[in-house]
Amino acid sequence: MLQRISQLVVVSAIAGLLVAALTLPAVGGMGITARNIAAGFLDMPSNLETPPPPQRSTIYDADGGVIAEIFDQNRELVPLEDISPVMIDAILAIEDARFYEHGGLDVAGTLRAAVRTLGGNTQGASSITQQYVKNVQIEAATSQEELDAAREETIARKIRELRYAVALEKRMTKDEILEGYLNIAYFSDGAYGVESAAQHYFDIPASELELHQAATIAGLVRYPYLYNPRFFPEQTVERRNVVLDRMVASGAITEAEAEEAKEEPLEVDLDTPPNGCVPSGQPFFCDYVVQEIEKDERFGPNETERARWLRTAGLEIHTTLRPQVQEASQTAVDEWVPRENESRKVSAQVIIEPGSGRILGMAQGRNYGPDESKLGETSINFATDSDRGGSTGFQAGSTFKAITLAAALEEGLPFSTAFNSPTSVSVSGQRNCNGGYLATWEPSNAGDTASGTTHNMVSGTKASSNTYFAQLQAKVGICDVMKMAEKLGLKRADGTLFTENENSLANSSFTLGSEEVSPLRVANAYATFASGGVYCEPQAITKIEDKQADSTIEIEPECERVLEEDVADGVAYLLSQTFNGGTASALGIGRPAGGKTGTTDGSAAAWFAGFTPQMASAVFVADPRGPQQYPLRNVTIGDRYFSVVYGATISGRIWQESFRAAHEGLEVEQLPSAPGRFGSTSVPRPPSEPDDDPSPASDDGGVPDVVGLTEADAVTALEEAGYTANVSGTRLNSPEPEGAVAAVNPDPGTRLPEGATVNVFLSRGGGTAGADEDDDGWFRVRPAHTPTTTRD
Repeated sequence: MLQRISQLVVVSAIAGLLVAALTLPAVGGMGITARNIAAGFLDMPSNLETPPPPQRSTIYDADGGVIAEIFDQNRELVPLEDISPVMIDAILAIEDARFYEHGGLDVAGTLRAAVRTLGGNTQGASSITQQYVKNVQIEAATSQEELDAAREETIARKIRELRYAVALEKRMTKDEILEGYLNIAYFSDGAYGVESAAQHYFDIPASELELHQAATIAGLVRYPYLYNPRFFPEQTVERRNVVLDRMVASGAITEAEAEEAKEEPLEVDLDTPPNGCVPSGQPFFCDYVVQEIEKDERFGPNETERARWLRTAGLEIHTTLRPQVQEASQTAVDEWVPRENESRKVSAQVIIEPGSGRILGMAQGRNYGPDESKLGETSINFATDSDRGGSTGFQAGSTFKAITLAAALEEGLPFSTAFNSPTSVSVSGQRNCNGGYLATWEPSNAGDTASGTTHNMVSGTKASSNTYFAQLQAKVGICDVMKMAEKLGLKRADGTLFTENENSLANSSFTLGSEEVSPLRVANAYATFASGGVYCEPQAITKIEDKQADSTIEIEPECERVLEEDVADGVAYLLSQTFNGGTASALGIGRPAGGKTGTTDGSAAAWFAGFTPQMASAVFVADPRGPQQYPLRNVTIGDRYFSVVYGATISGRIWQESFRAAHEGLEVEQLPSAPGRFGSTSVPRPPSEPDDDPSPASDDGGVPDVVGLTEADAVTALEEAGYTANVSGTRLNSPEPEGAVAAVNPDPGTRLPEGATVNVFLSRGGGTAGADEDDDGWFRVRPAHTPTTTRD
């Protein structure tokens, strides 16, 4: 102990003399300054904290693939044994050849610098330990004031560094100091630490650096900007050769080895390392993960601290994203709503695992970037709510009818609950959650739903009858339906609850999906039906490994039962019937599924939400500039023209194609059967038709079979039958001659009200009916009237 104290006293005396020589002119007073410094040296603080320097964080998918790297400084820490010995020799030769001999202060080097300083020629004299101390202080700075203090060219800073360096040499081994230095040093061009430098310049780990490469990197430390290989390659080579000469002088290499290394061309690879979500292959999910960390209080006291933690702690963030599911989703979205489509329409899809809430896929028909004026680019994640980087949402249309079904079943209503469901109805007496009465509401059926008939839950869901669900909502109570939505995790995308939002409380048409929501919330509600009534918070992150804190944060699913299993199974059964003669008939995926189309008033937005036991999803298509101002009518998206877009037209196809690919390799699981407590699943028998109905559209034959006829003959036949013919610009592969009618929708024999529109598709020849991917056989009949809220 006495020996250490005496050593420290000697060092303090030398430090006082050397610092004075280095920092003051040789004009009187030098002795006084040295005495003052030496006297106070022992009293200075010496306990320097040496936390790990900032490192890059990495986000991984569920299979361990890299989604993105995020950092303030591109750095990866490595132990000394993983650094090439020749790299160690190079840095010691050029920066501190006597590193393993001195005690933090290189007296000989500092004396040499002092002599030159006295002669008017300044020269730095910092040992590697001193440089390490300075870098630690810079990286530990949490304010501009602290940063300025760590960088200031003053006597006080120099003395502080000396005091810390001397103390550090007593606390850490030489190898520990050297390892810390090589990991914290800046090696120019955005490369922090020797591992990142090796990767950045030569695309190899630091353990594989060869002599000429190591000398190049070592030469960058003293003046990183002056020797930057990107801008000053000649100076870089000159500096490398100086390092090689120093290595010869230190005995690390022979002169012959140095000359051979000098003959090597520079050959650096200067690709900018990807940083953040913009270069990611899954940018919108990446953005969602970043938002989750920055907005979640469990990761730090405030958003600023959480953002700093994310970008400096070297986190390994493990997520729920499954590559197969994500690829299936993004491929389907890009196929149907290309990112740079001239119509500027956008689509987004979220796929969630029922029973865990894990987000398996999140895709969007846009490139990720900050320039909103650039075609096909946005930083808004339309898949999620505004507080997670999303928008204020889009009306979800008839996907909300599933919520009304859940509320009705929870209140004990049977499947056989029936109402006369004419073309339009008048609904009055509804009371909102504040107890106030709502204005009389007169909803109408959309053109693709059967009218003038009696529906129960089964047939009303299959037909997506607006007038049926309006009456079902009135029977259950609109406030109960809203509360059911919130129980399923739904809320407005702006973050407000339906039961607390003034506009929502004044909204009579809640069951028809007139609330602006995000696909994430809708998908998660449908996942609750698929899971048997267990609601789970959407989850993107499963585990965060914090290298700096040497800790791991495990994130478990947050789930609770919100529906009785029979209620959830009953809804799942009803939604499965839409694939059996309902609005989703053309969207089968070869395994049991449930789902619901949704198209808002005027085709402003089109949705599809559906599930299997393994996955649940919601997809929407709309125009972010304003769905009502830029509706989905007479629009070309990519290379497809659509006279009108319904829920099954695009969103349904995205769901269908993504689910087929996402489920490849998975076992086929069955949906639950209809719970017996809700009674019969039979549909109501249709009433007998009067014999004297004068409307030709009510003839027993329904829509005439015009397949194979010429366009003119088909139009004439349809008009004579009392219908309006709409000849689509989309032609189908068909065995019929080119230009002849290949198909009609609805199918021949379908009974429709007078004046209803029948879509006519002409043949392009050369194929089998239905084989072409442009076969929009799910186009729905355009009504003769205008619906008030939603259509499918």
